[in-house]
Amino acid sequence: MHFLIHLFVIMKKSTDKGESGMHYMLKTYLKLLQQANLVKSCCLYGKKDQIIENLTFDSRETMKRGLFICKGAAFKIDYLRQAFKNGAVCYIGEEHFPLDYEVPYILVKDIRKAMPVLAKQFYEDPSRELDLVGITGTKGKTTTSYYIKAIMDEYQKSIGLRSMGIISSIEVKDGVEHKTSSMTTPESMELYRHMKNAVSSGKRSMVMEVSSQALKYQRVRGLNFDVGVFLNISEDHISPSEHDDFEDYFSAKLSIFRQCQTACINLDSDKADRILQASRLAKSVITFGTGQADRIDGDVKNGRIPDIFGYDIQQEKGRINFRVKSGRFDERFTLGMPGVFNVENALAAIAVAYLYHIPVEYMIAGLKKVKVKGRMEQYVSHKRRLTVIVDYAHNRLSFEKLFQSVLMEHPFSKIVSVFGCPGNKAYNRRRDLGLIAGLYSKKVYLSADDPGEEQFTHISGDIARYVESVGCPYECIENRGDAIKRAIEEAEEESVVLVLGKGCETHQKIGKVSCAYPTDANFVKKYL
Repeated sequence: MHFLIHLFVIMKKSTDKGESGMHYMLKTYLKLLQQANLVKSCCLYGKKDQIIENLTFDSRETMKRGLFICKGAAFKIDYLRQAFKNGAVCYIGEEHFPLDYEVPYILVKDIRKAMPVLAKQFYEDPSRELDLVGITGTKGKTTTSYYIKAIMDEYQKSIGLRSMGIISSIEVKDGVEHKTSSMTTPESMELYRHMKNAVSSGKRSMVMEVSSQALKYQRVRGLNFDVGVFLNISEDHISPSEHDDFEDYFSAKLSIFRQCQTACINLDSDKADRILQASRLAKSVITFGTGQADRIDGDVKNGRIPDIFGYDIQQEKGRINFRVKSGRFDERFTLGMPGVFNVENALAAIAVAYLYHIPVEYMIAGLKKVKVKGRMEQYVSHKRRLTVIVDYAHNRLSFEKLFQSVLMEHPFSKIVSVFGCPGNKAYNRRRDLGLIAGLYSKKVYLSADDPGEEQFTHISGDIARYVESVGCPYECIENRGDAIKRAIEEAEEESVVLVLGKGCETHQKIGKVSCAYPTDANFVKKYL
C-alpha cells in the first residue's frame, strides 16, 4: 500500500506507441492476446501498424481509428457494420463475421478474458497509480463503499488531496465522469476508463463494488486490489443466467482474494471459516466483527477476537452508537443513518481506514455524516405517526438484517411491506423474501421490480404463495407507484412501511427495455 507516499510516475514510452505517445499500434494488442494464448486466428490486411485511438464494445461510441469488441449473446452483425461506419479499423470477437468488404479482425477463444487484456493496455493500467479497494459480499457493498469514501474524503481534504473515486451500484464518480450506474460493476473497458479518469484528474484512491458476476465473467481480471473486503455470504443470484448453484456463487466471491494484497474479513459472517481459509491467497488479513462467535465454525472454542472489534451497540434517538476497539484506539462511533446492521458495514470501513493509518478522528467524522441514497432512507409523518423506509434490500440476507433492525428500532410498530422480485433470475428470492416479509408484516403489497420478459402475475403468484403460507394477507398491484400509495394510505397509526428492492434506481426493466421510472423515494414523498 502506498497511500501516504503515493507519487505519480510518468510511464516510459513504448517503442510501438504512436507519435503522440498516447496510443498503441494494432500489432501491440495482437501480441498481448497471443501472449495470453487467446488468439484463434487473425487477418490484419496490412494494418498491423495502425494506431488505435478508441476501444469500445458499443457501436454508437466507436470513433475513428477504433478497435471494436464483438460481445454478448444479443450481438448483431448490424452493430459491426455501424462500428466500421463510425470509424473502426479492426474488430475482435469469438467468430468471424462476413461483411461485403474486407476488414481486419482478430478472433479469440474467450472474449471476456480478452477484454481486460485490451483495456489494461489501452488505458496503461491506471490501477498501478491508485490505492484500490474492492468490496464484495451478498449485502452491504454500496453502504460500505460510501462509508470508506466518507472517511477517506475527510482525511484527504485535511492534507489537500482530491476526494476518493467511487464505482458503485448507485453512481460512478471518477473526477471526469459523474453518472448513474447501470450495473454494480461495469465491464472491464469501462472500469479502466474510470480509473484512468481518476488518475488524470488527480485522484489517488478509488473504492468499487465487486459483484459475483464481475468476478465470474472476468470484468475485474488483471486488477490488483490493495484491500479486498468480504462482507458476508448468503444464497442469491441462483438462476440459469447467473450462477448454477450456491457453490458457484460463493466460489466466485472468494476468488477476489487471488487479486488483493490484504483481505478484510467479517468474522460475523456465515461461512467465516471457509472465507478465512480462502483469504490465505492474499498476502495479509485483517478481521472485523462484533464477536458473534457462535456463527464462526471452528473459532468458537478458540475465542477468536476480531482485529477491529465492535461492541456496546446502542440505539438512541434514531441513531446507532457503538464502540470500536483496535490495536491503536478504543473509541465511540455514531452512524448518520439508521439500521443496526450498518454497524458491520461501518466496521469494514474502519478496518480499511485502519490499514491506511487514517487517524481515528477522521473515521468518527466521516461515519457520522454519511447517508446513502436509497439505503435506509427514512421519511416520517408525525401527524399520522407513520414511518416509511426506502431500502435496496432485495435478497434473503438483506431482508433478514433489515427486519431484525426494524423490529429492534421500532418495537411497538406494525410493519407493512412493499416489494417484488425480478423476472427470470434469482428464483430463490421469491421463496425467501415471501417467507421473511410474511412472517413479520401485518400486510404485504407485491409490486413490479424489473419483471423483464416474465409476466408480473407469474412472479407475484410465486411470491404470494409463500407470504400466504405463513398467514400474512397480501395484495398484488403491478404499478409500483400505486402499490406504494395504497400501502401508505391503508397503514394504521404507529406503523412502519418498508418499500424495498429498488432503492434509488431510476428505471424499470419491462420486456427487453429499461424504462425511466420514478424512484421509490419520489413516490413516498408524493404520497406521504
